[in-house]
Amino acid sequence: MSFEHLGLSDPLLDAVRELGYEEPTPIQRQAIPSILQGRDLIGIAQTGTGKTAAFVLPMIDILSSGRARARMPRSLILEPTRELAAQVAENFERYGKNHKLSMALLIGGVSFADQEAKLSRGVDVLIATPGRLLDHFERGKLLLTGVQILVVDECDRMLDMGFIPDVERICSLMPQRHQTLFFSATLSPEIKRLTDRFLDDPKLVEVAPPSSTAETVEQSILVVSERDKTKALRRLLESEDVDNAIVFCNRKVDVRTVYLSLKRAHFPVGQLHGDMSQPDRMATLQAFRDGEIKILVASDVAARGLDISSVSHVFNFDVPQNSEDYVHRIGRTGRAGRKGTAITLATPEDARYVAQIEELIGKHLEERTLDGLPARTLDREDGESSQTGSGRVRRGREGGTRRRQKSERSVPRHEKGAEPPATDQAAASDAPPGEALKESVADSEQREDERPRRRRRRGGRRRRERRPETGSSEREQAATASSSREENLNERREDRPGRQERSAAPRSREGRGNRGRRERGGATSRQSHRDEEPRHDEKDTKPAKLGETSPIPAFLQRPARPKRRPKKSD
Repeated sequence: MSFEHLGLSDPLLDAVRELGYEEPTPIQRQAIPSILQGRDLIGIAQTGTGKTAAFVLPMIDILSSGRARARMPRSLILEPTRELAAQVAENFERYGKNHKLSMALLIGGVSFADQEAKLSRGVDVLIATPGRLLDHFERGKLLLTGVQILVVDECDRMLDMGFIPDVERICSLMPQRHQTLFFSATLSPEIKRLTDRFLDDPKLVEVAPPSSTAETVEQSILVVSERDKTKALRRLLESEDVDNAIVFCNRKVDVRTVYLSLKRAHFPVGQLHGDMSQPDRMATLQAFRDGEIKILVASDVAARGLDISSVSHVFNFDVPQNSEDYVHRIGRTGRAGRKGTAITLATPEDARYVAQIEELIGKHLEERTLDGLPARTLDREDGESSQTGSGRVRRGREGGTRRRQKSERSVPRHEKGAEPPATDQAAASDAPPGEALKESVADSEQREDERPRRRRRRGGRRRRERRPETGSSEREQAATASSSREENLNERREDRPGRQERSAAPRSREGRGNRGRRERGGATSRQSHRDEEPRHDEKDTKPAKLGETSPIPAFLQRPARPKRRPKKSD
């Protein structure tokens, strides 16, 4: 079947022929007629099968008739990443070059002013990421009441990145009558719940088993140690016939590390991760497409949906912890029927993740070796791994060798070779289980009762050792000795001059100054403060009598005014 049988317009068919496409892919063959009929659709297909063209081509024909209004786009396409949104915009420009359709791209890293200017003029196709779209909506620069077609691309990636709440809010802002298209590589229960809520009698188009890989991709795995991974990657890039390749890492830190390592080895390499600015990311992708960069080290931000033609190799520097990410990573090669190679670098501790990947894709990953590096193997049954050429055996995450060694180290050294002490267990084993249980409980209670007694006895013994008891005669001798010392001390005090006079005077609670003041007939400090009169100026020592006014101090008196001279009479 050719594109002519799908019901597309002639200008659109001319654009498709100029791009070199002759026959539609299975997803395009089943999805395009249903979209042209105006039905809601769920498209499930693996990456590299032409899902983007499956909704772009019919949308161009539907939007060819009509006119856009200011701030009210006629169609909306949601993408999880900026790169995917920019890629869909490029497809619209290529397929719609014979149609006069306006388009706007709303992604992060670009100024709001330029995007608002395009929205104010009105657009037919709006391609956006959920976050930037909601930013424009909350600013009042965008209305979604005029949307006729809503496309949610890479739904599983939206779910992984946490965009499902934003997608639900955007879907709730749509008008009641519109067409909704969902495309995904897998159909999880969360996505199924979302489609049941917002789609009306959708048609399910599934052209490949979920999470399946292309048959044209040769997959293998190389097991090395963690410190040999960078060396193994350089060896693979030198030994393999690599036209261009993508190296995927789990973390952004590893992306920068691998990029610098390959750059020091004089490889034409570039990096792509989420911390880069949008212009740098777009420039790196364009350089990789143009062939200026042969090797692209990237995180999972570039793993989904990027349509980069003729990628010959994909290297997984780290085994993805999510098995579905493996499918999307190796989907960057072997696209559109081309052959590709996918090699995964794994450590002995990654046996569990490798088993999950093999269970998902339903295929055994072939293990390979590399000259100059010690070969390691994965035991897929219990997580064991062994190093060839040595008698050293290491256990994986679920092994028990280290646990046994740890338990042996916990045993005291003097008890390792000794036999266990003889107990009454053999005799108790002959007794009925009920009696044995009662005896064990009684023994434990007796031991618990004896413990505090032993502690008390031990503590009392220590106290007795510290303070030994003395007899009655010794106590009397100590008392007489202390009384004699007190008598000698009193005699010495009496012999001092002036002591008898001072001691004869009764002691009071007031200090020495108060006692001396009282002997002289003066008042104590407390009485002086209590009987003290208000202080006056030194010149005015006598208090004023009743009915008389006290003189004003000199420093408070106002200066006398000079007498006014009488005016001279005329």
